Amino acid sequence: MMQHLSEGKYLNEFVTHFPGDHSGNNKPRQTPGMLYSTVAPTPVQAPALLAWSEALADQLGIAPPNEQDVLLLGGNALAPTMQPYAACYAGHQFGNWAGQLGDGRAITLGEWPASGGSTYELQLKGAGPTPYSRRADGRAVLRSSVREYLMSEAMHYLGVPTTRALSLVRTGDPVLRDMFYNGNAQYEPGAIVMRVAPTLLRFGNFEMPASRQETANLQALVDWTISRYYPHITGDNKIIDWFTEVVERTAKMIVEWLRVGFVHGVMNTDNMSILGLTIDYGPYSMLDDYDPNFTPNTTDLPGRRYAFGKQSAIAKWNLGALGGAIATLLDDTEPLIAALNTYDDVFWKAYYEMMGRKLGLDETVQQDVQLITKLEQLLAGTKPDYTIFFQLLAQLPADLDNRDAIVQHFDAAFYQQPAGKSAEALQSFLKKYTERLGHNTRNAADKAATMRQANPRFILRNYLLHRAIEELEGGSDTLFRQLEAAMKDPYSTQHDEFFARRPDWAAQKAGCSMLSCSS
Repeated sequence: MMQHLSEGKYLNEFVTHFPGDHSGNNKPRQTPGMLYSTVAPTPVQAPALLAWSEALADQLGIAPPNEQDVLLLGGNALAPTMQPYAACYAGHQFGNWAGQLGDGRAITLGEWPASGGSTYELQLKGAGPTPYSRRADGRAVLRSSVREYLMSEAMHYLGVPTTRALSLVRTGDPVLRDMFYNGNAQYEPGAIVMRVAPTLLRFGNFEMPASRQETANLQALVDWTISRYYPHITGDNKIIDWFTEVVERTAKMIVEWLRVGFVHGVMNTDNMSILGLTIDYGPYSMLDDYDPNFTPNTTDLPGRRYAFGKQSAIAKWNLGALGGAIATLLDDTEPLIAALNTYDDVFWKAYYEMMGRKLGLDETVQQDVQLITKLEQLLAGTKPDYTIFFQLLAQLPADLDNRDAIVQHFDAAFYQQPAGKSAEALQSFLKKYTERLGHNTRNAADKAATMRQANPRFILRNYLLHRAIEELEGGSDTLFRQLEAAMKDPYSTQHDEFFARRPDWAAQKAGCSMLSCSS
């Protein structure tokens, strides 16, 4: 039975299970001993619904929003059973310990009971100040909110583990932001996204009590997390078994990022989900030209810690930080270290299998690693458009043996046409690839189907998002609606008006190639 958000009976398991600051004071402060602080959203001037994820709402049994629901989505109303709160967590940011962070502009309203006994946390991002806002205002701008709403839903349809977004609401209030922290602050339209996930717990939720030596809180949080979200894990060894599964889920999530060309941009430990979901869509990007050293985040320069090709190593580093927090509960840390070290085997096995699917192979055997390595070297050396290259590879004619014909076939993928050694490298790879396909047990139709399922044709490129945001700020939602439709069908040819390389004008334009943590 469908229910309105404003009329639902919410669960508040997190609030009732753990100690929290119930003063309701949203003044920024340290909250030792507390896993959260209760805080209400701050009302906005004119909440107006801009987008609604109908498929997600149907999945959760949520009725189409009425006027009271829109007030709730904008932070101007609460359901009677809600006990809203901001979570207290810590984190390593760009490799450095940052101490207490917490939900500085996100307020969890409660847990929505869905069919089958599952529950989903509903959280408003941009709903006003909390005790963890530090020097910020707790708000979000339309620019970042559009990016989060569209991309979290796009990742779902791409088949990547992710948090979801139920709604996008304009607030009617201006928000002051200095996009690149260079002294050029400007007012931008405000917005609020409703995030949805089984839980929004992060690695940092466990780092916080560990760093404060609040062992009882940490033990309670670990036990609760396992029993609630990993109920199949029981027994005396459950902490190690749980950590091992978090390692596996995280490794496989990263493989899915690499499959579709996603660059998170800010993989701090407070931005890593305990369920292995993609969370916190800030200065992210999809790859245009293939570059392992690409980072979309200006805050990540010059070190490029969170570059596309470093994401797997950073995920393991972050898991090590989580393991360090959990270690305080264990007498012997050797099994924990062994669990962390399963990451490499899990990642590389899943990675090569994924790359095999992108290439349409029947199975990935040891000899294929050399072919995949050759492909990676080709991509890094010639920098084709990652998405378009694999689409054209799937359409490779059987008799393509002339170098000029090969270059012409891949013309649409290259930002700079390969010549000389680059063209030779392309021809050399294709020779090895076609030889390997000669041993494929799959027929041509099965191979094509495998490649279609592994290689998206439509991706939410930053320049498209930038254009859609500019149009929305100017009063038009045409491109936004087109992207909203296209993201739901990323593996088909139905939206080929977007099947094109990034235009030259977008290569160095702020908001297209250059982003920051500011929102």
